[in-house]
Amino acid sequence: MAAVKNRGLGRGLNALLADAPSADVLKQAAQVPISRIIPNSYQPRTHFSDHELDSLTESIRKEGVLMPILLRPKGDGYELIAGERRWRASQAAGLKDIPAVVRDVDDLQALELAIIENEQRDDLTAIESARAYRRMIDEFGCTQQQVAEKIGVSRVQVSNLIRLLLLPPVIKEMIENKQLNMGQARPLVGLPSHVAERLARLCIAKGLSARQMESEAKKAAKEPASKDKDEVDADVAALQDELTRKLGLPVAVMCKKNGSGELRISYTRPAELDGVLKRLRY
Repeated sequence: MAAVKNRGLGRGLNALLADAPSADVLKQAAQVPISRIIPNSYQPRTHFSDHELDSLTESIRKEGVLMPILLRPKGDGYELIAGERRWRASQAAGLKDIPAVVRDVDDLQALELAIIENEQRDDLTAIESARAYRRMIDEFGCTQQQVAEKIGVSRVQVSNLIRLLLLPPVIKEMIENKQLNMGQARPLVGLPSHVAERLARLCIAKGLSARQMESEAKKAAKEPASKDKDEVDADVAALQDELTRKLGLPVAVMCKKNGSGELRISYTRPAELDGVLKRLRY
């Protein structure tokens, strides 16, 4: 079992995010009807591997759910805080009930716990982590230092990740698809969009390291750039990030020269679409 880093959550909450249940956690767990559980509105993860879910579903069919999920009361049911893969796989396995521990946590703790659970299992992409950190700052007034202390990372790490949100949508998508890692993408922040995209594709094609990308970015920074184009790109990037934070889903704004364009909202499951529709209708 992997050790759970103490992130100031308290002994009880740390134990609930471990890879295997302790005797104390099992004592706290009770069977909860799956039908009474709704997805985590603060889930930072937007990509779930079908292969991993299929494998977990098969394991649950054979052995059941070994580690209880974490819930909080919501209306006449519960909201998921940690354990979404187990919850999804249990539904696919045809289970009616799932072992769960219920804790009355606030919205900030719900987001914090969801981030920590995913990050300690390396389930989040750099962009997903960045958006979650940005949400802690924008919605809950946390400073970068406070985010770092709550999540258990350095303030520099928080700052570097958040800066990735300034990258063009195409490059952020490359990061989310794990074609680029944070080290490779970080030197591209601040470059004109067309230059950054060119270097990103070069990195993928040639398998350049983070250090090589830093060298390429320094060379590219000396190239002449169109000031007007850069200003438009910065405005569009800021709008995309604002909409992404408000909706909690990846948003891409595609502008054309004639002034028209497209607004694209990406979602991975029906519940996310339902959430967007509710916001638009009310």
